[in-house]
Amino acid sequence: MENKLLIDRLVERNALDKETAQKVLQEASYARRRVEDLLFERRIVPEDIVGDIKSKTLGIPYKKFESKDIPDNILPLVPEETVRNYYVVPLNKKDSTLIVGMVHPDDNKAQDALKFIAKQSRLNLGIYIIPMSLWEDMLRRYSPYRSEVSEAVQAVTAYSTKKFSTTSKAIQLEAGASGDEAPIIRIVASTLKEAVLQKSSDVHIEPQRNRLRIRFRIDGDLKEVSSMPIELHQPIVSRIKVLSNLKIDETRIPQDGRFRSVLMGRDIDFRVATFPTPVGEKVAIRVLDPLVGLRGLEDLGLLGSNEERVKKATQRPYGMILITGPTGSGKTTTLYALMQELNNDESNIVSLEDPVEYYMDGLNQSQVHPEIGYDFASGLRQILRQDPDTIMIGEIRDNETAGLSVHAALTGHIVLSTLHTNNAIGVIPRLIDMGVAQFLLPAALTLMMAQRLVPRLCQECKEEKEIEPSLREEVEKELAHLSEEERKKLGIEQEWKVYEAKGCSACNGKGISGRIALFEVLEMTRNLEALIAQKGIDEAALIKEARDQRMITMRQDGIAKAARGLVSIEAVLRETEEL
Repeated sequence: MENKLLIDRLVERNALDKETAQKVLQEASYARRRVEDLLFERRIVPEDIVGDIKSKTLGIPYKKFESKDIPDNILPLVPEETVRNYYVVPLNKKDSTLIVGMVHPDDNKAQDALKFIAKQSRLNLGIYIIPMSLWEDMLRRYSPYRSEVSEAVQAVTAYSTKKFSTTSKAIQLEAGASGDEAPIIRIVASTLKEAVLQKSSDVHIEPQRNRLRIRFRIDGDLKEVSSMPIELHQPIVSRIKVLSNLKIDETRIPQDGRFRSVLMGRDIDFRVATFPTPVGEKVAIRVLDPLVGLRGLEDLGLLGSNEERVKKATQRPYGMILITGPTGSGKTTTLYALMQELNNDESNIVSLEDPVEYYMDGLNQSQVHPEIGYDFASGLRQILRQDPDTIMIGEIRDNETAGLSVHAALTGHIVLSTLHTNNAIGVIPRLIDMGVAQFLLPAALTLMMAQRLVPRLCQECKEEKEIEPSLREEVEKELAHLSEEERKKLGIEQEWKVYEAKGCSACNGKGISGRIALFEVLEMTRNLEALIAQKGIDEAALIKEARDQRMITMRQDGIAKAARGLVSIEAVLRETEEL
């Protein structure tokens, strides 16, 4: 269904306000994606409303099925690749009619694929519109990862593991191989497909003394998904090295590489790092899925004045916006969201990254190579000759890059980058410690953001719960620092509530579904400029200024999200500290 038509119908039914509708439409245009896919990912509009609109517009009935009610013997009638690529699922077979569910029934290619399958099977076709959630549930049934791996492992035992060839330079995960190599290729391909399906951020392939362990990092936690005979370790690692163009015979030192594959109809990048251990090489694979990692600014979880300050900073013609936080706190995701906000036909955005994690249309992205002298500092000198409006630097790691970044901001450019500090206030002493002249900071710095990631409660099974008196007292102490106006902006009522999620089929019994960031945003003000201009910077004075400008701390931002039922209050208090 056409993006603009669907948006208009949602606005007409008051299911979407005009401002949000315009943002979603614009982002769908930039990302070349369907509006309904974005609506589903962000749970902005209930699926039933979208399904009803599509049904009335296209004249095809909409029906909500349960995955468990669809019999197993129906699945082979539609191949897995067709299900993956065309967003269709078999629902039932009655007499000579194959009943199929389609997420996008107006997709001509999907229609042709189903007509071909029906013709081959000598069946008639019956079509329903189905929600995306059913398609995702059915896709999991098509990918029985453990059984696939088990079959491949059994096939391997028929051969000597010494016979595996590791000289071919295959790029595709499913590269045509036969004989001894085929089971290993299937194991690697199935593992990576399952990692994408489970929205894993990392895959760890770890040799133990008597077995090979494979773990996925999902929602910030590692989970073991498979255990194999240790004899398979070397062939599997060699296969990954072949895909990544790494040296197969070098096992003494760490190596880095990457490869790309098309899975589930989209380009997925895999970043590979090997690490020698006494029992063999450990491999860590970062899964860079644009569906998971690329988000709009409105999807980050910025609330109240935090959102206002960030948007105000992106509308300025120059200045530095620095994002801080520990490794794995979502800084890069925030950087990409900011670049997406600034990305338009009138702006020249140039980035220096190590490595380029996601490729975005309209941006000029460059990967640094320190081993040949092309690092952040040397690249930054060259960027200024490219007539940039916005410069993104993956990370400020050294004094030279810090100094050049500040000077770029002073010469009329927006500069986006990341830094390692504990909180937003820590940016100022950190830059001074890196050799940046103190008097330059007031003119160069626009905004300092700090963030942490906490688990997001499953919205399907969350429920209100009682809060312990000691926790309530701690929360009330934090809320006392917020004005009534700010509490209203954050959506914190006088009789606030907290929630928990015990687990359901939608979240696989975990009670959590992804992660969300907690933010604190400090902007450069006249008072802060005066403090920085003083000879010695007093951290206590910086904290007082942050309070005076009513900066929402990460803890307060987390409490607001807990009151909205997005996160648990225990996770917020555990991951944040008082300011």
